[in-house]
Amino acid sequence: MPSRIDFSAPADVVAPQLLGCTVTHNGVTIRLTEVEAYLGAEDAAAHTYRGKTPRNAAMFGPPGRLYVYLSYGIHLNGNIVCAPEGTGQGCLMRGGEVLEGEELARERRQANGKVVAYENLARGPGNLGRALGLSLEDNGAPVMLAPRDEEPEWVAGPRVGISKNAEVPYRFWIPRNKTVSTPRGYPK
Repeated sequence: MPSRIDFSAPADVVAPQLLGCTVTHNGVTIRLTEVEAYLGAEDAAAHTYRGKTPRNAAMFGPPGRLYVYLSYGIHLNGNIVCAPEGTGQGCLMRGGEVLEGEELARERRQANGKVVAYENLARGPGNLGRALGLSLEDNGAPVMLAPRDEEPEWVAGPRVGISKNAEVPYRFWIPRNKTVSTPRGYPK
């Protein structure tokens, strides 16, 4: 892998390069184990499919920045903007391993006094966003990403949790990793 990711490349090219990289935000560092690519105007599942709005403006660039949005009124999800400015593409951070700031991530993730298992701290886009302490004020901020030491084994398959254009192989993950959303075993 190159020492630096070219965020101006299309999201489906950038997405597998993000696997194994670390993202640091608000005192927590997470190694990305699962991401999904969203390809703007050519992808009916992308927030930018119908064009630029005040809500999705950060997705239109510049690349290498965060697009943070509220999902279902409760979860703050984070995308890393890619492709040339004005394109509206990005990679949703779906899952990862907390490497630094575990206690802080646990505080952010603790619900009703229940202890969250390590593999669930940043498993799923809403949990990852909460572990990182993402807020809507982070929308458009530069992403603090460190490259991986070596390319991990990875697979691609259908996206999960969406109803449009879900069947395309734009979900990328490190197989057999417990921090990856289900289904983890695809392809079998």
